[in-house]
Amino acid sequence: MEDRDKSRFNGDAGDPGSDDAFARGADRNEIEGDPSMSDALMADLERRLTDQQDRYLRLAAEYENYRKRTIRERSEAHSRGQADLAKQLLDPLDDLARFAHVDPTTVDGATIVQGAEMVEKKLFKVLSGVGLEIVDPIDQTFDPTLHEAVATEPALSPEDDHVVSRVFQVGYLFNGQLLRPARVVVKQWNG
Repeated sequence: MEDRDKSRFNGDAGDPGSDDAFARGADRNEIEGDPSMSDALMADLERRLTDQQDRYLRLAAEYENYRKRTIRERSEAHSRGQADLAKQLLDPLDDLARFAHVDPTTVDGATIVQGAEMVEKKLFKVLSGVGLEIVDPIDQTFDPTLHEAVATEPALSPEDDHVVSRVFQVGYLFNGQLLRPARVVVKQWNG
């Protein structure tokens, strides 16, 4: 009897070409009529269910490990980016420290102004290298996506309507994303 059971069930259970009773389309009465077949079928189904549960648990664990690893890698990449920026800012910071400790009584005002301009240029060079752009829209058409109007003044001609006349505070873009709008005075034609 045991040989008969082995011939009816194989490792390819569930495949249409197999000897699996369900795959052949056997009805419930045919399976229930043979108690040894029913026991073997139940054992086979339990084994397959256990295998599927094990695969599911392994896949869930792999996904959780992947999720944790990507979060950790993203955090490490962010930290490395910040460290790289800080490293690039060290030279302008050193220049600023040297400039801040100059005795104003021994240096003329023009030299102090020139030193401040040099530090500003060096600092902006580093920041523009990582994606910072200045928004300085003088004599350009007012753009509410990049500019913030803080005041208006009369325009002398209709062509000057909605043109920026003065910039109170420059704005900044970082890799195309607005960090701060430029605060401007806009000409307005009331003709």
